[in-house]
Amino acid sequence: MLKAIPTVLLFLVVYFYLKSMLFAPLAKVLEQRDVLTEGARRLADESQAEAERKQQEYEKKFNEARAEVYRSQEELRREWMDQQTAQVAEARKGGEAAVRSAKEQMATEMAGAREDLTLPSAALAEEISEAVLARRVRSAG
Repeated sequence: MLKAIPTVLLFLVVYFYLKSMLFAPLAKVLEQRDVLTEGARRLADESQAEAERKQQEYEKKFNEARAEVYRSQEELRREWMDQQTAQVAEARKGGEAAVRSAKEQMATEMAGAREDLTLPSAALAEEISEAVLARRVRSAG
């Protein structure tokens, strides 16, 4: 057992030497690596959260812009429909005025034609009656 004391002392010296020269620096490096890794993860998580926030903000602005475009298109369509309705109403008024004018002109022309036909027809009837009476007078006489 006395022979084992130098071995135990040597073992203890080697143990404390390795502990201070190898294991302590190694533990310190591993701890620093863990701290840096955790910091990198935290930065990555923060960056990802920021990216998601920016994406949501972008989508919100995009949807707002799209809604504005749709509102603008709807307003233009409504204005166009109002213009079309006004043009149709104006064309209808113009057409009705043209038809009314044509009817009045036709009525005037028909009245003139009747008058033109009435005067010659009376004269023609008189001529026919004179010719018939003249024949009767000739044949009776």
